[in-house]
Parts: sequence; C-alpha cells; structure tokens
Amino acid sequence: MDEAQWTTVDEYLTDLLAPSDDVLQTALRASENAGLPPIQVTATQGKLLHLLARMMGARRILEIGTLGGYSTIWLGRALPPGGRLVTLESEPIHAKVARSNIACAGLDAAVELRLGPALETLPLLADENPDPFDLIFIDADKANTAPYFEWSLTLSHAGSLIIADNVVRKGAVTNAQSDDPSVQGIRRFLNMLAVEHRVSATAIQTVGSKGYDGFVLALVLKSAKVFHAERPAQ
Repeated sequence: MDEAQWTTVDEYLTDLLAPSDDVLQTALRASENAGLPPIQVTATQGKLLHLLARMMGARRILEIGTLGGYSTIWLGRALPPGGRLVTLESEPIHAKVARSNIACAGLDAAVELRLGPALETLPLLADENPDPFDLIFIDADKANTAPYFEWSLTLSHAGSLIIADNVVRKGAVTNAQSDDPSVQGIRRFLNMLAVEHRVSATAIQTVGSKGYDGFVLALVLKSAKVFHAERPAQ
C-alpha cells in the first residue's frame, strides 16, 4: 500500500462518515486562495476532534495553532450552548483568513482568536487565571511542542484531554540524529510525556491523504496549575 491507496480510502471514509458542507468547503477554499499551506487536519481527523470534544462534554477548548480555522470549526461545532473556544495563531494572514472562516461558520460569538506567538500569548492567557480548559489541541510549530504541552498542563484540570498532532513525522521521530527541528521538538515532547506522572498518554500512528503521521492523546490525571513563580520555561 502507498499514499495513493491511503488517499483513496480516506476519500471513501470521508464521503461516508465525515461529509463536507458549504461552510467547511468555503474554509478550505479561502485558505487555499490565500496561499496558506495545505496542512490542516483531514475531514476524518476533524470529525474525530469533534467527537472527542462531544464525548467529553467539553465546554472550554484551547487550540494552539489556528491556520485557516478548519479544525477550529470542527471543534467549535462540538461546543454546547455557552461553551468557549480560544485559538492561538502567530501569523497575521492566517488569523485574517481564520477569523473570516469562523464568522462564516457562525461561531464568532463562541470563538476567540488571539494573534501572536503562542509562547507569548500562553503566559498572557495564564495571567488571566481562566477556568481550566477541558480539551486542548496542539497543532502549531513542532519545535515548540514540549513548552506548548507544559503550558497546556498549566491550563488544564484533572480529566482534561490534551491532543498533539503530527508526532510521527513520516517515521522520522525515531531518528535521534535528525537535524530537523520539528523532529527534535517532537522527540523532546515525547520524552517529557514518558516521565510526566500527571498524565496518562498514548500515541497513534495514522496514514491517509496527508501521508504517514500520528497523534498523541494525554489524559490529565490531576490538576497541574502552577503559580507564576513556577511557570514553564519559555
């Protein structure tokens, strides 16, 4: 089997189980027309995020890495009335496209997009002493996945679910000598995860129209909120 076969199966499953609609298609077209990289989650992955959020009854969701807002829409649609989603994006062009897509989805009242590097916006968010997030989706620059995970722990509660995407890197994650910052960033994150007693985690390998990759699921076992003096390193 190869990527062509994986893509065919992905399309088959999408048509049956995660069919698109005008809002999702518009979001994808707007991202493409704006020149955003085509690295958003697939439809079946977006549906998985949606189902996980609904299964948990997540009322507060944090997304680190918005891109064009495609995954934001999937997650936002899972919110119950009164639910909130905060999404962080570092690129102004991406944020502009995402805001438009989120508004077109009718989710602008429930979704707050914060512009700026996540390692700057996450401390500001923590300073606000917000209610902890029920679900956190990490899908930003992979070199900084480990500190994003540390901040996610800070902003979570016992029972929160932390999901990190793109952790297999087409198998390159096993290469300790890789000079790819994304690979090394994911390795630091996985090594941290392996010894982090506050979570129980696993990783799933995936194949599909976006190739060979995978994601991490980490269940927070106890509150990890820290005081300002104990903040994660930036």
